[in-house]
Amino acid sequence: MTDTSSEQTLAQWQADEAAVRARLQPGTGLASPAMLAGKNGLQQMQAMLQGLAPPPPISETLDFVLISVADGEAIFQGRPQFKHYNPLGSVHGGWFATLLDSALGCSVHTTLPIGRAYTTLEFKVNLVRALTDKVPLVRAVGRVVHRGRQVTTSEAQLVGHDGKLYAHASTTCLLFDLPG
Repeated sequence: MTDTSSEQTLAQWQADEAAVRARLQPGTGLASPAMLAGKNGLQQMQAMLQGLAPPPPISETLDFVLISVADGEAIFQGRPQFKHYNPLGSVHGGWFATLLDSALGCSVHTTLPIGRAYTTLEFKVNLVRALTDKVPLVRAVGRVVHRGRQVTTSEAQLVGHDGKLYAHASTTCLLFDLPG
């Protein structure tokens, strides 16, 4: 990626984040069952993006935000910061894992019909490049690979605005009916 296209991508990512954050309800707790009632998984995620349901507190704690969702896809964006460092002087692997897990799980969530839920059975992360606060933004892009009645799998990549891959991950999720 050329420096110009990398700068354009960064500017677009910053604009995307500003637009989403302007609609969010940070610090208001979790979405209530009433906020999500009668919505399928994609509609629930869209409600969060539209500011009709609050984002989960972990996104504020670790400085990341949901940027977009579609059927079988979820994209999160994060700001690596010094406060996320491990003793080795780079961003802690748990920060990578949390962004990737969010993209993986939410991509599965977008496929759920009303009355269904999921839980993670297995989660694997490959860290392929160190990340520091010199990288202004990264995106975790999660996409469903297989949709089943009981098991759904997805994969995600954590990339910088310059196209560099920092990590990739996969998950297997168990789907089930909600009680009641």
